Amino acid sequence: MTSYEQSTELEEDFIDDSDNQIILADERYRIIGDILCEAYEPGKEKWTLSDMLDKVFLHKYLGIPIFLVIMWAMFHFTFQASVVFMVIIQNSFNWLGDLVSQIPIPWLASLLSNGIIAGVGFILSFVPPVFFLYLAISILEDTGYLSRAAFVMDRMMVKMGLHGRSFIPLLLGFGCSVAAVMAARTVEGRANRYTTILVSPLMSCAGRLPLYVLIAGIFFPTIAGTIVFLMYILGIVMAIIMASIFKKTLFEEETSPLLMELSMYQVPTLHGAVHHMWERGVLFLRQAGTYLLAGSIVIWVLSSFGPNGFGVPIQESFVSIVGQFVQPLFAPLGFDWRIVVALIFGFMAKEAVVQSLAIIYSVQSETAIAASLLANISPVTALALMVFVLLYVPCIATIGAIRSETDSWKWTALTISYQMVLAYLMAGLVVFLGGIFVG
Repeated sequence: MTSYEQSTELEEDFIDDSDNQIILADERYRIIGDILCEAYEPGKEKWTLSDMLDKVFLHKYLGIPIFLVIMWAMFHFTFQASVVFMVIIQNSFNWLGDLVSQIPIPWLASLLSNGIIAGVGFILSFVPPVFFLYLAISILEDTGYLSRAAFVMDRMMVKMGLHGRSFIPLLLGFGCSVAAVMAARTVEGRANRYTTILVSPLMSCAGRLPLYVLIAGIFFPTIAGTIVFLMYILGIVMAIIMASIFKKTLFEEETSPLLMELSMYQVPTLHGAVHHMWERGVLFLRQAGTYLLAGSIVIWVLSSFGPNGFGVPIQESFVSIVGQFVQPLFAPLGFDWRIVVALIFGFMAKEAVVQSLAIIYSVQSETAIAASLLANISPVTALALMVFVLLYVPCIATIGAIRSETDSWKWTALTISYQMVLAYLMAGLVVFLGGIFVG
């Protein structure tokens, strides 16, 4: 019997039995090895650059620390490289806001200046860090490192209940939670796939980045990049912990070994990296031009009108009434009614949290909103707010993706519920620890 016939026979025996996929793969590689021994005479073994890099990046003990250092460098680069561009955009919208505020029609001037420009314009000032984050991810992807990061993380993720292949969808969650949920289709096994879907929204999407950059830059300016990095790491840690809980309570354990082919390392091209960055960044811009434009108008209306009509003080507006009604639930976390309102609008899109704060405080620059936030919340509360935004309910688009991928409102409701409880508990823990160590 030839090697090809052996391979065909084995495939017929195991093709319908998913539990034997690893056996089938091993036999295929064994047969390939037999064929090579008969047809190929190896020369002197040579070490390639790829082999040497893999010895380091795939090292049993050094692999994960190296991954963490690379991730820290990525977020530090994202924060530092975007500062100048953010200032330019902020100054441009400041000038535009001052210009339209001179329109003789009061309500129209307020809508354009305090509503649209203060909302969408302020969010657009955070486009540079989003684009630089996508650029860094594209470079890591093009070099071939991301597949190796998945390989390195496989052992730890399997122990905690996640399949190694889940790493790629979770990594996509750094850009958009919708993409992460949809990419979970590639994960083998229903339990592994559903677990990945349930924890994907815990990853810090690009929509959360504006709040991180804003809060970290205001309250922790000397270590802002590190604070942003810690938020992303916290998302990964919480995803792994929740996956472990789900696999032990909701799903039966599945053993699906990670089989992947590692490509050769490549030098990324500027054209390819910029192209990928632009494709992903444009999705953020489109969202800013649709959801956030509508959100700006709604927030402006609620903050400019009250029971007594247009132009009332913010404390007498409809948005204040809503915020003060819900605020007692968040009093233990130190959130005032303004933050509560921003979190409510964050259900629509995570970018709307910063957008709402800008409109409610009626400011258009980071300098102005910095003074407002410093006067109203403490650094501990600011950190608790970052943790809460990281973990609380997904945006509307992500909820729709979860419903579509699971074909069940039960799993969708579970995701919303557990994330809300988790966010409240973790933010409360930050406040508790802050009270102990900060006083």
